[in-house]
Amino acid sequence: MAFSNSYGPAIAPISPRKEMGAYEALFLEQGATFKTLAERFAADPDALPSDFVEPARAEQAAQKVFETLHKAGVEQFGIRINKAGDYPEKLRHAKYPVELLYYQGTWELSEMRSLAVVGSRNPSEDGVLRAGRLARELVSRGFAVASGLATGIDAAAHTAAIDAGGVTIGVIGTPLGDYYPKENRELQDLISREHLLISQIPVLRYQVQPFQQKRHYFPERNATMSALTEGTIIVEAGETSGTLTQARAALYQGRKLFILESCFQNSAITWPARFEEQGAVRVKSPDDIWKALD
Repeated sequence: MAFSNSYGPAIAPISPRKEMGAYEALFLEQGATFKTLAERFAADPDALPSDFVEPARAEQAAQKVFETLHKAGVEQFGIRINKAGDYPEKLRHAKYPVELLYYQGTWELSEMRSLAVVGSRNPSEDGVLRAGRLARELVSRGFAVASGLATGIDAAAHTAAIDAGGVTIGVIGTPLGDYYPKENRELQDLISREHLLISQIPVLRYQVQPFQQKRHYFPERNATMSALTEGTIIVEAGETSGTLTQARAALYQGRKLFILESCFQNSAITWPARFEEQGAVRVKSPDDIWKALD
């Protein structure tokens, strides 16, 4: 379901505009989180967002979303709604699955085989090189490279995949039209035009939240990134890295979790051994990845 800012007619039988507005309105309610909304929809499996929001409030929110995205420079975007035929069923494997996603670019890329390549925002030089090599290897085998458009490992993976002539998917922790970090704006815009950029972040809620609260969206997007892919490869991460949120999500969702050997050799961290005990694959060479995926 694609939109432009022409405010065209809704698509029957499910109106994307109405469902988008209703979903955004639900996130503006007191105490709303991805967890509380997921539980609400789980309790009523047949419900759409518009079943919980009166039409006038949904339309008001939808109009505001268009205005906000237009102001941010987003002229065209699409959405995917649970219970519509183009929503990826694999997203339901998340602990708190989202009912609606925003995207820019070519949605069909989400149907490719893909792996997430993630890691530290402050990686070592070797970590950046490893991320690039992995991305190129994935491209050579026909995989899309997913990551979170953060600095460090994420940016290295996206860039290497693009430079190798492959496909990359960015799953961001901000709404469309927002950039974090700012220095990745050009890369994010490129992905939004020529690849696939995905956001689950509610546009209106994000606008009214204090900055400190906005950081909590990043772990949520990690869970969605994991659900979209066959597995997650951790290149490098500290003991308290947000990357470990994705590691836990991957194991919960039944996805493969790959951890590079260099992480195990780092005496400053203990998480690699813990995740290996829970089923993560220790990667000494790329062949360990391909064997685990067969």
